[in-house]
Amino acid sequence: MVRIGVFGVGHLGKIHVRILKEISGFEIVGFYDPDDSQAEKAIAEFGITRFDSPKKLIEACDAVDIVSPTTTHFKIAHDAIKKAKHVFVEKPLASSVEEAHELMLLMDEVRTKAMVGHVERFNPAVLSLNKKNLKPMFIEVHRLAEFNPRGTDVSVVLDLMIHDIDIILSIVKANVKKISASGVAILSKSPDIANARIEFDNGCVANITASRVSVKNMRKMRVFQPGAYISMDFLKKKSDVFRIEDVAPETNGETQHFEIALPDSSKKYITYETAEKKDVNAIKMELELFHKSITQNKPVPVSFEDGYKAMLVAQQIVDKINQQLVTKP
Repeated sequence: MVRIGVFGVGHLGKIHVRILKEISGFEIVGFYDPDDSQAEKAIAEFGITRFDSPKKLIEACDAVDIVSPTTTHFKIAHDAIKKAKHVFVEKPLASSVEEAHELMLLMDEVRTKAMVGHVERFNPAVLSLNKKNLKPMFIEVHRLAEFNPRGTDVSVVLDLMIHDIDIILSIVKANVKKISASGVAILSKSPDIANARIEFDNGCVANITASRVSVKNMRKMRVFQPGAYISMDFLKKKSDVFRIEDVAPETNGETQHFEIALPDSSKKYITYETAEKKDVNAIKMELELFHKSITQNKPVPVSFEDGYKAMLVAQQIVDKINQQLVTKP
């Protein structure tokens, strides 16, 4: 049994508590949250113990689940690692690249497990492509959300776009060569809408748009590669895969096809497949994998190094946007 303490019982923190109570391998020791109102609601709803200091909660458990504001991530994670506790921290890993880098280096000194909650990695739309041969050369992303005050302590890049940055870095097997970006602050003090173009050494280009001031929600990623086009819909939790074939394939219940005539009178065949995976609770899955990494000594699926790399790209995007805002007439 892994004794775990939860930091932060706001909207997402309560979801984590509820799910942790469902996972038999975890025992919730208690939680820490300086907000009396949120704390009282958590006690009434879940019957869990409130600790009056982060230090006491860290000392009382084997692992910590950090679901508090981004600005608190570094201090809590740092103190927990120093006490050789296992750490799960919601994305982004920290509020600055320097903090994220320090946490990553700190993990080299201990044998405990540390994982970042990049929950979209566990979206069925992404999971369904795990066994596909992805070699992206162009990626187009739109992550649009209606305005919500939660998360506005950081820019839309660290709040929303970082999900897609993390996924892109996990599927493009090349180093980042160049980043261009622009953004606008509309309702908060930091950018609420941003666009970034990431160029990789292998020629792949990713064009990402993130907005938290949209009139509708959209979370789509389109991946183009030689002979194939993959469309991921994170809201519908499914992926569509289109491939070009020289010979008409056999049609079955999962794969369909249609033919196209080319200018030279030859024909190509486009196969269409919905690579849909059984629906899963992404947060529950990532916490279960965190538990398995602790109890079975397995690598975590999203490491602090992954979290740091995503933040490194995100920070470069933020810097580009800030430069653009400063030089704007």
